[in-house]
Amino acid sequence: MSNVVQSTGGARLCLVLAAVLWSLGSVFMRLLREPLGLGLDSPQLSPLLIAFYRGLFGGLFMLALVRPGQFTFRPVMVPMVITFTVMSGLYLSALGLGAAANAIFLQNTAPVWVFVFAVLVLGESSDRRGWQSVFLAAAGAVVIVAGGWPVASSPEQERREIVVLLMGVGSGVVYAVVVLFLRVLRNHAAVWLVAMNLLGTAIMLALFTLITDGPTAFVNWVMTPSLAQIAVLAACGVFQMGVPYFLFTRSLRAVSAQEAAIITLIEPLLNPMWAYLLTPHTDTPTPAMFVGGGLILLALIWKYVPFRCRPAC
Repeated sequence: MSNVVQSTGGARLCLVLAAVLWSLGSVFMRLLREPLGLGLDSPQLSPLLIAFYRGLFGGLFMLALVRPGQFTFRPVMVPMVITFTVMSGLYLSALGLGAAANAIFLQNTAPVWVFVFAVLVLGESSDRRGWQSVFLAAAGAVVIVAGGWPVASSPEQERREIVVLLMGVGSGVVYAVVVLFLRVLRNHAAVWLVAMNLLGTAIMLALFTLITDGPTAFVNWVMTPSLAQIAVLAACGVFQMGVPYFLFTRSLRAVSAQEAAIITLIEPLLNPMWAYLLTPHTDTPTPAMFVGGGLILLALIWKYVPFRCRPAC
């Protein structure tokens, strides 16, 4: 695996696989929160609890793969872990408090922020076709969210939707900062970086719940999932968080952050498809999703399918 990821072509393939695994988030969320007849939706798990367990299981799995010589520390790793936790909290809060369109908003806008920050902050080179691709993806995000955003029935609901929207936007921006940290730390072991981020998220979410709700409520909170739900959460932590973040982090050694952001646009194309297969009665694609998804697909085609054009392209 290490030799494969070190090549540009191998890194791109790993990024595609990471995007596919990330897209399974909609599958795990619906298994745990929708009445599919499997009994996994009871007791009902909060988004924060799901984030805690997937970080815990994914982090422990990655930690078990870290070799003794790979345990390293740099001060910049502390803000990286904090930023990763903030990203997870904002994303799952937006998903739990508002419309599902916010999840798509994160998945579609995050690559745009990564591209912009990689060029402006890290000084990575860019070309006209790259900028055109990322703005096509941004247009797709706007279409999807605008087409699926609910109409507020009261000023209070309108204020709530604005807060949720800001959470979605904020999570996309913070995700871009996480990617910049991973890019800067790319010479450190990817498995160690992922383990730190996931376990750090679980620890900080646990401390937050313990401080705000007290010891008794914290114990009840942790003990909420059934054994079947624990098994699903473990699979989610390993295959939807741990493995794809390892592939993504390791790939940043061979490709730029902005290219990684464009390739992982595959995720928001697949996410609604998995959701529709599981819950077609609530997740039927809308015209806005088809148009927005088409723009995202066009962004990928424009970036990677060769065209005859002037060198400026």
